[in-house]
Amino acid sequence: MRKDAPRVESVHRALVLLKLLIEEGNLGVTEAAAALDVNASTAQRLLATLVQDGFAAQGRDRRYSVGPALHNPGLSTRIPQLTDRLRPALEDLFERTGETVHVAALVGTRILHLDGIEARTHILRFGLRVGVWLPAHVTSGGKVLLADLTDEEVDARYKMALTGPRGQHIGVDLESLREQLDDVRRSRIAWNFEESEPGVAALSISVGEFGGQRVAFSIALPIARFTRELGEKWTQDLIEVADAVAGRRS
Repeated sequence: MRKDAPRVESVHRALVLLKLLIEEGNLGVTEAAAALDVNASTAQRLLATLVQDGFAAQGRDRRYSVGPALHNPGLSTRIPQLTDRLRPALEDLFERTGETVHVAALVGTRILHLDGIEARTHILRFGLRVGVWLPAHVTSGGKVLLADLTDEEVDARYKMALTGPRGQHIGVDLESLREQLDDVRRSRIAWNFEESEPGVAALSISVGEFGGQRVAFSIALPIARFTRELGEKWTQDLIEVADAVAGRRS
């Protein structure tokens, strides 16, 4: 490349923000604007784009941190893995249920499965989905994480997603989703009965934020093996495990 080749300013700014997120751990809009020498609205749009593509995550305090798309062992700068911190609790959940369990993170309007343990003792079982992205509104993990947000925040995320390149494939009914999220906020548990894929039942609970990243635990199994009694037991298991995680973090 020629040394005097013009740089693409928006790309340059996004890369500067990524470098700052990795080096500093977290970043606010005001700090981002000062670092880039731009106004706050420009910095906000750049950060929102990074969140939408999984390179950043926004916490409840409105600050931004490194997103799951950068949780890659091939990076020259190793980013601490929240999965290391959550693995003991995930193993506890697996021992309690004997079914496939996952840790999932919310990125924009999708979830990314970061870690999981597969149940192997059943002939008919639900396989691991680690590394798989799915729409948040059709998964139990996605719904429970969206329920952590306000309706205004949920609407803003879907407005951005629906106008993006994947918008025509999202197929979300926002009114129905808001009703489901209200139910989740009351019970702490979200459900998925064959919404994400045929033959699957799943339930999830949010375990809050770790380094600015919202994460959830989920239990998934073939719907043919699901019973109301198991659902009631696993609801309590999820609550106990999530509360234990919160207690260790505080």
